[in-house]
Amino acid sequence: MKITTYTSDYNGPRAIVYSDVKEIAGIFSADAMKRMEHFGDKFDEKWMELQQSDSTVWIYKVTKEKPVGERAEKMRLAGSQLALKLNALNYDRVRLEGSYDTEIAEGAILGNYQFLRYFSDAHKRRNSLVQLEVAQSGSSEMRAIAISSMGTLFARDLVNRPVIDLTATQLAQEAREAGRRHGFSVEVLEKKQIESLKMGGLMAVNYGSPEPPTFIIMEHKPDGATNSKPIVLVGKGVVYDTGGLSLKPSNFMDTMKSDMGGAAAVLGAMSSIAEAKLPLHIIGLVPATDNRPGGNAVTPGDVITISDGTTVEVLNTDAEGRLILADALVYAKRYNPELVIDLATLTGAAARAIGRYAIVGMGNASPVEMSALQESGELTRERVVEFPFWDEYKDLLKSPIADLKNIGGAEGGAITAGKFLEHFTDYPYIHLDIAGPAFLAKRIGYQVEGGTGIGVRLLFDFLSKK
Repeated sequence: MKITTYTSDYNGPRAIVYSDVKEIAGIFSADAMKRMEHFGDKFDEKWMELQQSDSTVWIYKVTKEKPVGERAEKMRLAGSQLALKLNALNYDRVRLEGSYDTEIAEGAILGNYQFLRYFSDAHKRRNSLVQLEVAQSGSSEMRAIAISSMGTLFARDLVNRPVIDLTATQLAQEAREAGRRHGFSVEVLEKKQIESLKMGGLMAVNYGSPEPPTFIIMEHKPDGATNSKPIVLVGKGVVYDTGGLSLKPSNFMDTMKSDMGGAAAVLGAMSSIAEAKLPLHIIGLVPATDNRPGGNAVTPGDVITISDGTTVEVLNTDAEGRLILADALVYAKRYNPELVIDLATLTGAAARAIGRYAIVGMGNASPVEMSALQESGELTRERVVEFPFWDEYKDLLKSPIADLKNIGGAEGGAITAGKFLEHFTDYPYIHLDIAGPAFLAKRIGYQVEGGTGIGVRLLFDFLSKK
Protein backbone atom coordinates (compact mmCIF):
# COMPACT_ATOMS: atom_id res chain seq x y z
CA MET A 1 0.00 0.00 0.00
CA LYS A 2 1.38 3.39 -1.02
CA ILE A 3 0.97 6.34 1.37
CA THR A 4 1.20 9.79 -0.23
CA THR A 5 0.60 13.39 0.82
CA TYR A 6 -2.53 15.24 -0.30
CA THR A 7 -2.55 16.53 -3.86
CA SER A 8 -4.54 19.58 -4.90
CA ASP A 9 -6.11 17.90 -7.92
CA TYR A 10 -7.53 14.94 -5.97
CA ASN A 11 -11.17 14.16 -6.83
CA GLY A 12 -11.59 10.61 -5.57
CA PRO A 13 -13.32 9.17 -2.51
CA ARG A 14 -12.64 10.69 0.91
CA ALA A 15 -12.92 9.36 4.43
CA ILE A 16 -13.36 11.78 7.31
CA VAL A 17 -13.20 10.97 11.01
CA TYR A 18 -14.63 13.48 13.46
CA SER A 19 -15.78 13.67 17.08
CA ASP A 20 -18.06 16.71 16.88
CA VAL A 21 -20.33 17.67 14.00
CA LYS A 22 -18.92 21.20 14.15
CA GLU A 23 -15.63 19.84 12.80
CA ILE A 24 -17.26 19.07 9.45
CA ALA A 25 -19.77 21.92 9.30
CA GLY A 26 -18.01 23.66 6.42
CA ILE A 27 -17.50 20.54 4.34
CA PHE A 28 -21.04 19.40 3.58
CA SER A 29 -24.19 21.02 2.30
CA ALA A 30 -26.95 22.15 4.65
CA ASP A 31 -29.09 19.19 3.53
CA ALA A 32 -26.31 16.73 4.36
CA MET A 33 -25.78 18.32 7.76
CA LYS A 34 -29.51 18.07 8.50
CA ARG A 35 -29.41 14.40 7.54
CA MET A 36 -26.57 13.76 9.98
CA GLU A 37 -28.37 15.62 12.74
CA HIS A 38 -31.53 13.61 11.99
CA PHE A 39 -29.76 10.30 12.49
CA GLY A 40 -28.11 11.59 15.68
CA ASP A 41 -25.82 8.99 17.26
CA LYS A 42 -27.18 6.11 15.17
CA PHE A 43 -24.02 6.19 13.07
CA ASP A 44 -21.54 6.70 15.90
CA GLU A 45 -18.49 4.50 15.25
CA LYS A 46 -19.84 3.37 11.88
CA TRP A 47 -19.01 4.54 8.39
CA MET A 48 -21.78 6.64 6.84
CA GLU A 49 -21.70 7.21 3.08
CA LEU A 50 -22.56 10.62 1.63
CA GLN A 51 -22.46 11.92 -1.93
CA GLN A 52 -20.85 15.31 -2.47
CA SER A 53 -20.91 16.74 -5.98
CA ASP A 54 -19.08 14.11 -8.07
CA SER A 55 -17.33 12.20 -5.27
CA THR A 56 -18.18 9.83 -2.44
CA VAL A 57 -17.41 10.72 1.16
CA TRP A 58 -17.45 8.35 4.11
CA ILE A 59 -17.72 9.89 7.54
CA TYR A 60 -17.07 8.23 10.88
CA LYS A 61 -17.92 9.75 14.24
CA VAL A 62 -15.65 8.63 17.04
CA THR A 63 -16.44 8.94 20.74
CA LYS A 64 -13.53 10.12 22.88
CA GLU A 65 -14.53 8.52 26.16
CA LYS A 66 -12.55 5.34 25.59
CA PRO A 67 -8.95 4.81 26.83
CA VAL A 68 -6.23 5.69 24.33
CA GLY A 69 -5.35 2.10 23.42
CA GLU A 70 -8.97 1.07 22.94
CA ARG A 71 -9.75 4.17 20.89
CA ALA A 72 -6.73 3.54 18.64
CA GLU A 73 -7.90 -0.03 18.10
CA LYS A 74 -11.39 1.19 17.17
CA MET A 75 -9.77 3.36 14.52
CA ARG A 76 -7.69 0.49 13.15
CA LEU A 77 -10.83 -1.61 12.88
CA ALA A 78 -12.57 1.28 11.14
CA GLY A 79 -9.66 1.51 8.70
CA SER A 80 -9.98 -2.17 7.91
CA GLN A 81 -13.74 -1.79 7.35
CA LEU A 82 -13.10 1.17 5.08
CA ALA A 83 -10.66 -0.85 2.97
CA LEU A 84 -13.28 -3.57 2.53
CA LYS A 85 -15.87 -1.01 1.38
CA LEU A 86 -13.47 0.61 -1.07
CA ASN A 87 -12.45 -2.72 -2.56
CA ALA A 88 -16.09 -3.74 -2.96
CA LEU A 89 -16.62 -0.57 -5.01
CA ASN A 90 -13.36 -1.02 -6.94
CA TYR A 91 -11.73 2.20 -5.74
CA ASP A 92 -7.96 2.31 -5.99
CA ARG A 93 -7.33 5.15 -3.54
CA VAL A 94 -8.85 7.23 -0.77
CA ARG A 95 -8.01 10.47 1.01
CA LEU A 96 -8.00 10.27 4.81
CA GLU A 97 -9.03 13.47 6.58
CA GLY A 98 -9.64 14.56 10.13
CA SER A 99 -8.52 12.87 13.33
CA TYR A 100 -6.77 9.51 13.68
CA ASP A 101 -5.56 9.24 10.08
CA THR A 102 -2.52 7.28 11.32
CA GLU A 103 -4.62 4.58 12.98
CA ILE A 104 -7.09 4.49 10.08
CA ALA A 105 -4.19 4.05 7.66
CA GLU A 106 -2.68 1.28 9.78
CA GLY A 107 -5.96 -0.64 9.89
CA ALA A 108 -6.46 -0.18 6.15
CA ILE A 109 -2.97 -1.46 5.32
CA LEU A 110 -3.23 -4.49 7.60
CA GLY A 111 -6.82 -5.24 6.64
CA ASN A 112 -6.12 -4.92 2.91
CA TYR A 113 -3.59 -7.77 3.04
CA GLN A 114 -4.02 -10.73 0.69
CA PHE A 115 -1.99 -13.89 0.22
CA LEU A 116 -2.33 -14.71 -3.47
CA ARG A 117 0.96 -16.48 -4.12
CA TYR A 118 -0.57 -19.75 -5.31
CA PHE A 119 -3.62 -18.56 -7.26
CA SER A 120 -3.36 -18.91 -11.03
CA ASP A 121 -5.74 -15.94 -11.40
CA ALA A 122 -4.15 -13.75 -8.72
CA HIS A 123 -4.41 -10.65 -10.93
CA LYS A 124 -8.21 -11.00 -10.92
CA ARG A 125 -8.43 -11.47 -7.17
CA ARG A 126 -6.15 -8.59 -6.18
CA ASN A 127 -7.74 -5.82 -4.14
CA SER A 128 -8.26 -2.55 -5.98
CA LEU A 129 -7.13 -0.31 -3.11
CA VAL A 130 -3.44 0.56 -3.50
CA GLN A 131 -3.04 4.14 -2.26
CA LEU A 132 -3.86 6.26 0.79
CA GLU A 133 -3.59 10.05 0.70
CA VAL A 134 -2.89 11.70 4.06
CA ALA A 135 -2.03 15.18 5.29
CA GLN A 136 1.61 14.34 6.09
CA SER A 137 2.87 11.07 4.68
CA GLY A 138 6.35 11.85 6.01
CA SER A 139 5.34 12.43 9.63
CA SER A 140 7.13 10.29 12.19
CA GLU A 141 3.87 8.63 13.23
CA MET A 142 2.81 7.77 9.68
CA ARG A 143 6.29 6.54 8.80
CA ALA A 144 6.33 4.33 11.90
CA ILE A 145 3.03 2.60 11.06
CA ALA A 146 4.07 2.16 7.43
CA ILE A 147 7.33 0.50 8.50
CA SER A 148 5.85 -1.70 11.22
CA SER A 149 3.02 -2.74 8.89
CA MET A 150 5.57 -3.63 6.21
CA GLY A 151 7.32 -5.97 8.66
CA THR A 152 4.00 -7.46 9.72
CA LEU A 153 2.91 -8.22 6.16
CA PHE A 154 6.30 -9.78 5.44
CA ALA A 155 5.85 -12.02 8.48
CA ARG A 156 2.35 -12.97 7.31
CA ASP A 157 3.69 -13.96 3.90
CA LEU A 158 6.28 -16.23 5.52
CA VAL A 159 3.79 -17.91 7.84
CA ASN A 160 1.36 -18.56 5.00
CA ARG A 161 3.90 -20.39 2.83
CA PRO A 162 3.81 -24.21 3.16
CA VAL A 163 6.98 -26.21 3.74
CA ILE A 164 7.16 -27.29 0.10
CA ASP A 165 7.88 -23.61 -0.61
CA LEU A 166 9.61 -22.60 2.65
CA THR A 167 12.17 -25.05 4.00
CA ALA A 168 14.72 -24.04 6.63
CA THR A 169 17.14 -23.29 3.80
CA GLN A 170 14.60 -21.11 2.01
CA LEU A 171 13.77 -19.28 5.26
CA ALA A 172 17.46 -18.46 5.60
CA GLN A 173 17.45 -17.12 2.05
CA GLU A 174 14.44 -14.93 2.90
CA ALA A 175 16.46 -13.53 5.81
CA ARG A 176 19.40 -12.77 3.51
CA GLU A 177 17.15 -10.97 1.04
CA ALA A 178 15.46 -9.00 3.83
CA GLY A 179 18.88 -7.98 5.11
CA ARG A 180 19.84 -6.68 1.68
CA ARG A 181 16.54 -4.79 1.32
CA HIS A 182 16.55 -3.12 4.71
CA GLY A 183 20.20 -2.93 5.71
CA PHE A 184 20.99 -5.48 8.39
CA SER A 185 23.66 -8.16 8.29
CA VAL A 186 22.84 -11.86 8.03
CA GLU A 187 24.96 -14.94 8.69
CA VAL A 188 23.58 -18.43 8.18
CA LEU A 189 25.09 -21.45 9.91
CA GLU A 190 24.62 -24.60 7.84
CA LYS A 191 24.34 -28.19 9.07
CA LYS A 192 28.08 -28.85 9.52
CA GLN A 193 28.52 -25.66 11.54
CA ILE A 194 25.48 -26.52 13.66
CA GLU A 195 26.98 -29.94 14.35
CA SER A 196 30.36 -28.41 15.22
CA LEU A 197 28.64 -26.17 17.77
CA LYS A 198 26.98 -29.29 19.25
CA MET A 199 23.49 -27.84 18.96
CA GLY A 200 21.92 -31.10 20.06
CA GLY A 201 18.39 -29.76 20.31
CA LEU A 202 18.28 -28.42 16.77
CA MET A 203 20.02 -31.49 15.37
CA ALA A 204 17.72 -33.92 17.20
CA VAL A 205 14.56 -32.29 15.87
CA ASN A 206 16.06 -32.37 12.38
CA TYR A 207 17.02 -36.08 12.45
CA GLY A 208 13.76 -37.21 10.82
CA SER A 209 13.82 -34.64 8.03
CA PRO A 210 15.28 -34.93 4.53
CA GLU A 211 15.97 -31.17 4.66
CA PRO A 212 18.98 -29.73 6.53
CA PRO A 213 18.57 -27.28 9.43
CA THR A 214 19.83 -23.71 9.46
CA PHE A 215 20.70 -21.26 12.22
CA ILE A 216 20.09 -17.66 11.15
CA ILE A 217 21.95 -14.77 12.79
CA MET A 218 20.77 -11.24 11.98
CA GLU A 219 22.33 -8.04 13.31
CA HIS A 220 21.38 -4.38 13.24
CA LYS A 221 24.25 -2.35 14.71
CA PRO A 222 24.11 1.33 13.79
CA ASP A 223 26.92 3.74 14.58
CA GLY A 224 26.25 5.37 17.94
CA ALA A 225 23.83 2.71 19.17
CA THR A 226 22.41 3.82 22.51
CA ASN A 227 22.65 0.40 24.17
CA SER A 228 26.11 -0.85 25.15
CA LYS A 229 24.87 -4.44 25.32
CA PRO A 230 22.62 -5.78 22.55
CA ILE A 231 18.99 -6.80 22.78
CA VAL A 232 18.51 -10.27 21.31
CA LEU A 233 15.31 -11.48 19.64
CA VAL A 234 14.91 -15.24 19.23
CA GLY A 235 12.26 -16.84 17.02
CA LYS A 236 11.19 -20.46 16.84
CA GLY A 237 11.68 -21.59 13.24
CA VAL A 238 9.90 -24.94 12.93
CA VAL A 239 8.86 -24.51 9.30
CA TYR A 240 6.54 -27.51 9.54
CA ASP A 241 5.61 -29.66 12.50
CA THR A 242 4.18 -33.16 12.10
CA GLY A 243 4.88 -33.81 15.78
CA GLY A 244 7.63 -36.24 14.81
CA LEU A 245 7.08 -39.78 16.08
CA SER A 246 4.62 -38.30 18.61
CA LEU A 247 2.52 -37.68 15.52
CA LYS A 248 -0.19 -35.04 15.52
CA PRO A 249 -3.75 -35.99 14.46
CA SER A 250 -4.25 -35.12 10.79
CA ASN A 251 -6.86 -32.45 11.54
CA PHE A 252 -4.26 -30.59 13.64
CA MET A 253 -1.49 -30.88 11.08
CA ASP A 254 -2.59 -28.84 8.07
CA THR A 255 -1.94 -25.49 9.74
CA MET A 256 1.45 -26.48 11.11
CA LYS A 257 3.22 -24.43 8.45
CA SER A 258 2.51 -21.68 11.01
CA ASP A 259 4.84 -23.22 13.60
CA MET A 260 7.52 -20.78 12.49
CA GLY A 261 5.40 -17.78 13.48
CA GLY A 262 8.05 -16.75 16.01
CA ALA A 263 10.77 -16.83 13.35
CA ALA A 264 8.56 -14.82 11.00
CA ALA A 265 7.99 -12.22 13.73
CA VAL A 266 11.73 -11.86 14.30
CA LEU A 267 12.45 -11.53 10.55
CA GLY A 268 9.64 -8.98 10.26
CA ALA A 269 10.79 -7.06 13.33
CA MET A 270 14.42 -6.98 12.17
CA SER A 271 13.25 -5.66 8.79
CA SER A 272 11.22 -2.88 10.42
CA ILE A 273 13.95 -2.02 12.95
CA ALA A 274 16.59 -1.66 10.24
CA GLU A 275 14.29 0.20 7.85
CA ALA A 276 13.45 2.69 10.62
CA LYS A 277 17.13 2.98 11.55
CA LEU A 278 16.38 2.57 15.25
CA PRO A 279 19.50 3.62 17.22
CA LEU A 280 19.76 0.26 18.97
CA HIS A 281 22.05 -2.74 18.65
CA ILE A 282 19.64 -5.61 17.95
CA ILE A 283 20.43 -9.23 17.16
CA GLY A 284 17.95 -11.77 15.80
CA LEU A 285 18.47 -15.52 16.13
CA VAL A 286 16.37 -18.16 14.37
CA PRO A 287 17.00 -21.91 14.68
CA ALA A 288 15.14 -23.47 11.75
CA THR A 289 14.09 -26.99 10.77
CA ASP A 290 11.00 -29.04 10.13
CA ASN A 291 9.93 -31.84 12.50
CA ARG A 292 9.19 -35.11 10.71
CA PRO A 293 8.96 -38.82 11.62
CA GLY A 294 11.64 -40.03 9.19
CA GLY A 295 13.64 -43.18 9.71
CA ASN A 296 16.29 -41.45 11.83
CA ALA A 297 13.82 -39.38 13.86
CA VAL A 298 14.45 -38.79 17.55
CA THR A 299 12.29 -41.19 19.59
CA PRO A 300 10.35 -40.74 22.82
CA GLY A 301 12.70 -41.78 25.60
CA ASP A 302 15.88 -40.62 23.85
CA VAL A 303 18.32 -38.43 25.77
CA ILE A 304 19.92 -35.57 23.86
CA THR A 305 22.55 -33.00 24.82
CA ILE A 306 22.03 -29.26 24.30
CA SER A 307 25.01 -27.09 23.31
CA ASP A 308 25.72 -26.06 26.92
CA GLY A 309 26.01 -29.71 28.00
CA THR A 310 22.53 -30.00 29.53
CA THR A 311 21.02 -33.45 28.95
CA VAL A 312 17.32 -33.69 28.11
CA GLU A 313 15.06 -36.73 28.18
CA VAL A 314 12.72 -36.38 25.21
CA LEU A 315 9.37 -37.77 26.34
CA ASN A 316 7.34 -36.16 23.56
CA THR A 317 8.79 -35.33 20.15
CA ASP A 318 5.93 -32.88 19.58
CA ALA A 319 7.46 -30.65 22.27
CA GLU A 320 10.26 -29.85 19.83
CA GLY A 321 10.20 -26.07 19.73
CA ARG A 322 11.77 -25.77 23.16
CA LEU A 323 14.62 -28.05 22.06
CA ILE A 324 15.70 -25.86 19.17
CA LEU A 325 15.13 -22.68 21.19
CA ALA A 326 17.37 -24.05 23.95
CA ASP A 327 20.36 -24.02 21.59
CA ALA A 328 19.49 -20.50 20.44
CA LEU A 329 19.23 -19.23 24.02
CA VAL A 330 22.62 -20.78 24.81
CA TYR A 331 24.07 -19.11 21.71
CA ALA A 332 22.68 -15.75 22.88
CA LYS A 333 24.95 -15.88 25.95
CA ARG A 334 27.98 -15.00 23.82
CA TYR A 335 26.56 -11.50 23.30
CA ASN A 336 26.24 -10.68 27.03
CA PRO A 337 22.82 -9.24 26.19
CA GLU A 338 20.89 -6.50 27.94
CA LEU A 339 17.67 -8.43 27.33
CA VAL A 340 16.56 -11.50 25.38
CA ILE A 341 13.00 -11.93 24.12
CA ASP A 342 11.91 -15.12 22.42
CA LEU A 343 8.73 -15.59 20.42
CA ALA A 344 7.33 -19.03 19.73
CA THR A 345 4.16 -20.86 18.81
CA LEU A 346 5.16 -23.08 21.68
CA THR A 347 2.21 -24.63 23.51
CA GLY A 348 -1.40 -25.52 23.00
CA ALA A 349 -1.72 -24.79 26.71
CA ALA A 350 -1.14 -21.08 26.06
CA ALA A 351 -3.74 -21.03 23.28
CA ARG A 352 -6.27 -22.85 25.44
CA ALA A 353 -5.66 -20.54 28.38
CA ILE A 354 -6.30 -17.21 26.68
CA GLY A 355 -7.37 -17.99 23.12
CA ARG A 356 -6.47 -15.95 20.07
CA TYR A 357 -6.75 -12.46 21.51
CA ALA A 358 -3.47 -12.18 23.41
CA ILE A 359 0.09 -13.40 23.86
CA VAL A 360 1.21 -15.31 26.94
CA GLY A 361 4.27 -13.69 28.48
CA MET A 362 6.56 -14.64 31.34
CA GLY A 363 10.18 -14.29 32.34
CA ASN A 364 12.80 -13.15 34.80
CA ALA A 365 13.50 -9.70 33.33
CA SER A 366 12.80 -6.69 35.51
CA PRO A 367 9.16 -5.65 36.06
CA VAL A 368 10.05 -2.43 34.25
CA GLU A 369 10.77 -4.36 31.02
CA MET A 370 7.64 -6.49 31.27
CA SER A 371 5.50 -3.45 32.07
CA ALA A 372 6.90 -1.54 29.07
CA LEU A 373 6.24 -4.54 26.83
CA GLN A 374 2.67 -4.80 28.10
CA GLU A 375 2.15 -1.08 27.54
CA SER A 376 3.26 -1.53 23.93
CA GLY A 377 0.90 -4.49 23.74
CA GLU A 378 -2.04 -2.33 24.80
CA LEU A 379 -1.17 0.36 22.26
CA THR A 380 -0.66 -2.04 19.35
CA ARG A 381 -3.39 -4.44 20.51
CA GLU A 382 -0.84 -7.25 20.52
CA ARG A 383 -1.56 -7.64 24.20
CA VAL A 384 0.61 -9.61 26.61
CA VAL A 385 -0.89 -11.49 29.56
CA GLU A 386 1.79 -12.20 32.16
CA PHE A 387 1.80 -15.71 33.62
CA PRO A 388 3.54 -16.64 36.88
CA PHE A 389 7.11 -17.83 36.59
CA TRP A 390 7.66 -19.42 39.97
CA ASP A 391 10.45 -21.92 40.53
CA GLU A 392 7.98 -24.53 41.76
CA TYR A 393 7.10 -25.16 38.11
CA LYS A 394 10.72 -26.10 37.44
CA ASP A 395 10.33 -29.15 39.69
CA LEU A 396 7.87 -30.61 37.17
CA LEU A 397 10.73 -30.91 34.65
CA LYS A 398 12.90 -33.23 36.74
CA SER A 399 13.91 -36.45 34.98
CA PRO A 400 15.11 -39.65 36.66
CA ILE A 401 17.75 -40.21 33.96
CA ALA A 402 18.77 -36.74 32.68
CA ASP A 403 19.13 -33.12 33.76
CA LEU A 404 15.68 -32.24 32.42
CA LYS A 405 12.73 -33.77 30.61
CA ASN A 406 11.12 -31.87 27.78
CA ILE A 407 7.55 -31.90 29.09
CA GLY A 408 6.22 -31.25 32.56
CA GLY A 409 2.88 -33.01 32.59
CA ALA A 410 -0.72 -31.93 32.07
CA GLU A 411 -0.76 -28.94 34.41
CA GLY A 412 0.71 -25.51 33.67
CA GLY A 413 2.04 -26.55 30.29
CA ALA A 414 2.74 -23.03 29.03
CA ILE A 415 4.65 -22.18 32.21
CA THR A 416 6.70 -25.37 32.39
CA ALA A 417 7.71 -24.78 28.77
CA GLY A 418 8.90 -21.32 29.75
CA LYS A 419 10.78 -22.68 32.78
CA PHE A 420 12.46 -25.25 30.53
CA LEU A 421 13.73 -22.42 28.34
CA GLU A 422 14.84 -20.32 31.31
CA HIS A 423 17.28 -23.09 32.25
CA PHE A 424 19.40 -22.09 29.25
CA THR A 425 19.60 -18.39 30.12
CA ASP A 426 21.87 -16.34 32.37
CA TYR A 427 20.55 -12.91 31.36
CA PRO A 428 17.30 -10.90 31.66
CA TYR A 429 14.76 -12.93 29.72
CA ILE A 430 11.16 -12.68 28.48
CA HIS A 431 9.36 -15.58 26.82
CA LEU A 432 6.37 -14.86 24.56
CA ASP A 433 4.12 -17.76 23.59
CA ILE A 434 2.18 -16.66 20.50
CA ALA A 435 0.44 -19.99 19.82
CA GLY A 436 -3.05 -18.50 20.15
CA PRO A 437 -2.96 -15.46 17.84
CA ALA A 438 -0.27 -16.46 15.30
CA PHE A 439 -2.65 -18.12 12.82
CA LEU A 440 -6.40 -17.58 12.46
CA ALA A 441 -9.04 -19.82 10.93
CA LYS A 442 -11.18 -16.78 10.08
CA ARG A 443 -10.74 -13.04 9.87
CA ILE A 444 -10.93 -10.88 13.00
CA GLY A 445 -10.95 -7.21 12.01
CA TYR A 446 -7.66 -6.34 10.32
CA GLN A 447 -6.20 -9.72 11.30
CA VAL A 448 -7.05 -11.69 8.19
CA GLU A 449 -7.42 -15.43 7.84
CA GLY A 450 -4.08 -17.25 8.06
CA GLY A 451 -0.85 -15.81 9.42
CA THR A 452 -1.24 -12.63 11.46
CA GLY A 453 2.37 -11.52 11.83
CA ILE A 454 1.74 -11.14 15.55
CA GLY A 455 4.70 -9.80 17.48
CA VAL A 456 6.20 -7.50 14.86
CA ARG A 457 4.25 -4.38 15.82
CA LEU A 458 4.63 -5.22 19.51
CA LEU A 459 8.42 -5.49 19.30
CA PHE A 460 8.76 -2.46 17.05
CA ASP A 461 6.78 -0.24 19.41
CA PHE A 462 8.61 -1.59 22.47
CA LEU A 463 12.06 -1.10 20.97
CA SER A 464 11.21 2.30 19.45
CA LYS A 465 10.74 3.60 22.98
CA LYS A 466 14.07 2.34 24.30
